Amino acid sequence: MSEQADAVSGVAIRYATALFELAVETDATDQVSADIARFEAMLADSDDLGRLVRSPVFTADDQVRAISAILDRAGIGGITASFIQVAARNRRLFAVPSIFRSYRSLLAAHRGETTAEVASATPLTDAQLADLRETLSKMAGKSVIIDASVDPSLIGGLVVRLGSRMIDSSLKTKLNALKIALKEVG
Repeated sequence: MSEQADAVSGVAIRYATALFELAVETDATDQVSADIARFEAMLADSDDLGRLVRSPVFTADDQVRAISAILDRAGIGGITASFIQVAARNRRLFAVPSIFRSYRSLLAAHRGETTAEVASATPLTDAQLADLRETLSKMAGKSVIIDASVDPSLIGGLVVRLGSRMIDSSLKTKLNALKIALKEVG
């Protein structure tokens, strides 16, 4: 892992732990989770918001003002809004996606669940997600929450990370293995 990724990971865990502990103390874990989902959806839908979050060009004051207006308009308030504003003030807005992933992992562990990261070439249907959740729950022996993402470079198939296990059934990996095998033969 690169030094920058290590730094982001460390920041994400510290901030996520603080958010999680505050949410548990105030019995607001469900509200924070809903707010996080809403913010992540906005982040996925808006290139401009993505630039605001990732770009070091904006000053902390500019980020706080812009993020505050966006959160107000989106109806995100309370702990989550205050948390995102603190992240902006401390120039940690770039780490918010990682922080939210870490928060979901902490919440899942608190509830006795585990999180599976699933990457697919195309979005999975609700039925596919339900089948996958059931299969992974049987493997893990406990309830599984799926954190799904789309990675078109996989061409087809899935890459599943469940705890320390990784299952890669993507066409990309199979084609790479075939390419290596053909190079060895020829």
